[in-house]
Amino acid sequence: MYARYIKRFLDLIFSISAIIVLSPLLLILCIVGSVKMGGNPFFVQERPGWHEKIFTLIKFRTMDNRKDSVGDLLPDAVRLNPYGRFLRSTSLDELPELFNILKGDMSIIGPRPLLVRYLPRYSEEQRHRHDVRPGLTGYAQAHGRNAVSWEEKFEMDVWYTKHVTFKTDVGIFFATIKSVLKREGISSGTSDTMEEFMGDEG
Repeated sequence: MYARYIKRFLDLIFSISAIIVLSPLLLILCIVGSVKMGGNPFFVQERPGWHEKIFTLIKFRTMDNRKDSVGDLLPDAVRLNPYGRFLRSTSLDELPELFNILKGDMSIIGPRPLLVRYLPRYSEEQRHRHDVRPGLTGYAQAHGRNAVSWEEKFEMDVWYTKHVTFKTDVGIFFATIKSVLKREGISSGTSDTMEEFMGDEG
């Protein structure tokens, strides 16, 4: 009952309320992002969602478009400028995903939507992370974020799909707030961003 009906209703109420309340902040971040990123403040990318259906995710850009002498983008660590680092450390870059939640592409709580090219790399068990809508935050984000391995992250994602309850979601929500305030797990420990998932090592 909760997973099928109540969760979506709460997503709608939360996303509409948050968009209204945070609209001044969203406007400020749009303006500042346009200046700091030299143009469009938004990052849009196709991601797989519920049942692997592809949707367009929207975030605030955290990396600029600086390129080398031959026209190739510079490494992530170089393009992740101070403003982008601030957005990531505070998770403010995720705020536009409220519109994805409103639309129904995402939920407040669920496994984070990853790259489309990862789809053929998942094991059969890992594919179950798409049994629910992807989330603004999830069990893995509240328990390590980028500081845990891909395998651990997927284990937590799949665990969540089998334990979708109001109590679980509330726990994840408040654990995420704590993690964001403490700025935990922003990087993987070996990279400014999470290393690419290349497939199941098992």
